[in-house]
Amino acid sequence: VQLQASGGGLVQAGDSLRLSCAASGGTFRSYTMTWFRQAPGKEREFVTSIFRNGGRTYYADSVKGRFIASRDNAQNTVYLQMNSLKPEDTAVYSCAASARVILSAITSPTHYDSWGQGTLVTVSS
Repeated sequence: VQLQASGGGLVQAGDSLRLSCAASGGTFRSYTMTWFRQAPGKEREFVTSIFRNGGRTYYADSVKGRFIASRDNAQNTVYLQMNSLKPEDTAVYSCAASARVILSAITSPTHYDSWGQGTLVTVSS
């Protein structure tokens, strides 16, 4: 599956932003979709996963209560609604897809078979 992330930009602290990740070339509804982010000089970190039917989601503690993942299987798209953004949310956000569902592994980048190119989110203070 090919992934294309979009929606990044420059915002102020406290603002909201919605990222999108459009999929093509695969059976989107069969994939666990996950957002990762990588800040300058830091390792890639898990943000959120949303399972195939969208009924189960997992969030990193750092974004819990502020970010919401959703998916539209009819549109082959997964979304990341980011609210109450903080400067520490500044990063390149990438979406990833996996045909497997291994709960103990969903936070690991190695669990994913396909990656989008990333979209930059910059939050100013």
